[in-house]
Formats: sequence, structure tokens, C-alpha cells
Amino acid sequence: MDKVVKHPAFRVSADVKRPSVEEAEQAVRTLIAYLGDDPNREGLLDTPTRVVKSYSELYAGYGQDAGKVLERVFEDVGGYEDVVLVQDIPFYSHCEHHMVPFFGKVHAAYYPTGGVVGLSKIGRVVEVFARRLQTQENLTAQVTAAIDEALKPRGLAIMVEAEHMCMAMRGIRKSGVTTTTTRFTGLFKDNPAEQVRFLTLVRGAQK
Repeated sequence: MDKVVKHPAFRVSADVKRPSVEEAEQAVRTLIAYLGDDPNREGLLDTPTRVVKSYSELYAGYGQDAGKVLERVFEDVGGYEDVVLVQDIPFYSHCEHHMVPFFGKVHAAYYPTGGVVGLSKIGRVVEVFARRLQTQENLTAQVTAAIDEALKPRGLAIMVEAEHMCMAMRGIRKSGVTTTTTRFTGLFKDNPAEQVRFLTLVRGAQK
């Protein structure tokens, strides 16, 4: 069963002209100098190359397609129709406002319609969107939209819990603060009891 995610909330713009590797490395040198350090001193000579290489990993989600991750659906599930819960999926992302990390866990639950996906695929979808410049709210919406469009479940629940370094390392400088966002569709959106069940399953397992 081939499904392609087309939701505009997670399209990557094709209009952005990407600078060359050399231009990106020069930008890092400029930032180092702006900070007041010497980009030509021994300890920093290779830093621009390392930063650009690390960015290709940290922001790999721009070159990935959540629809392809979810295109294989297993329909032989023995008539199983109850909830499928995948929780405590760790993620690391970067705030699009300050480009500093935020990190945490994603919990996802759905009622299958015609089939299920491999459990690792849910984690891979989280990675696709986490490895981009993000807000937690947008990450929650994108993961929800991708799974909802690919699986067409009878209901879907997504919870994201994260700590933001833009709050811990700068500004108010309060560490250990957790932000929680949720998104519900179908049975979970229409039935508050299902939301309670989802939260109970997640919170119960965390004790």
C-alpha cells in the first residue's frame, strides 16, 4: 500500500537557494569572528568544516520524506482493532527562533483502520521533523498530520514533552522546565474518555 504525504504543513520549500559548502563554512568563520575569537587560531581552524558537516546530520530532516517512511502498511494484524501506543520516543531538535536545542519525548497512539506500520516507523517520522528548525507546536502538528494522512486511523493521539535550552541557557535561564503539547484526531478528539485513557497509559508507564 503506497501512500504519499502531501500535507502543506510539512513541505520543504523548493524555492530556497542553498549556498555552497564553502559559503557555509565562511559564514561560520564570520560568526566566530563576531563572537570575538580568531577563526584562524589552531583550535578553530577546522571548526567551520566540522560545523557544516554536523549540520548535515542535525538537519537531515530537510532531505527526508515522512510519506516514504510510512508507505509500507501491514494489513494482516489478526483483526486487532484496539489502540496501538508507542511512547517515550526520544528526540533532539533546534528552536527556529534561537537555533539552540530542545529535546524530549514523543508519545503516539492510534486506532488502526486497515493496518499498522512497523513500530520503528513512528520513531523515524519523529526524526524527519525533529531534524529541522522547529517549534514544539509545529513538530506536534507535523507528526500528527503525517501519521494521520498515511494511516487514516480511526483516531490518533500525539503528545510531545520537551525541555528548551532557549529558556534554560539564555533569557529567563530556568532549567528543568517541561513543555507539553498534544494533538488529537478522530476517536481521541471526539471522545474525552479516550484522551483520558491515552494520558493514563502514558503517565502510568512513567511511574
